[in-house]
Amino acid sequence: MIVRSALTQDACAICDVWNPLIRDTATTFTTSLRTPDEILGSIEARAGAYWVAEVENQIIGFATYFPFRSGSGYAHTKEHSVNLAPTARGLGVGRALMETLELHAKEAGVHSLWAGISAENPAGVAFHERQNFKHIARLHQVGFKFGRWMDLVLMQKILT
Repeated sequence: MIVRSALTQDACAICDVWNPLIRDTATTFTTSLRTPDEILGSIEARAGAYWVAEVENQIIGFATYFPFRSGSGYAHTKEHSVNLAPTARGLGVGRALMETLELHAKEAGVHSLWAGISAENPAGVAFHERQNFKHIARLHQVGFKFGRWMDLVLMQKILT
């Protein structure tokens, strides 16, 4: 497995990883499937803060970070996302992506990294615990998907 910066030509493969999670799971509250053009725009906008994990020329996961909130006072705080294909889970792919993301974030001056995790994704919470993220809050019934309200777990890691 290699972890590398995402390229614009990876947009379709990233959609192939992300869209089944959007369509079939509660790991994200997002309900609109992503298009290659949307992903292409994100890769370009995040200038080097978007990575993919690849095995035998197949993308099996991706990670990125982005502004936590708007406003200059939040410039050193970012939120991140890590998504894996089902076949990539439990193989260290998420950890490898997070190590790359955190190293880049530190070098870019990020102080605080946040994760917003569906409470219906205990594996995502456990993953972040193993990466030394701390539980900060549980926001009750802030997500709505599959005809039900869902909680959001907020976790934070101080990088610097």
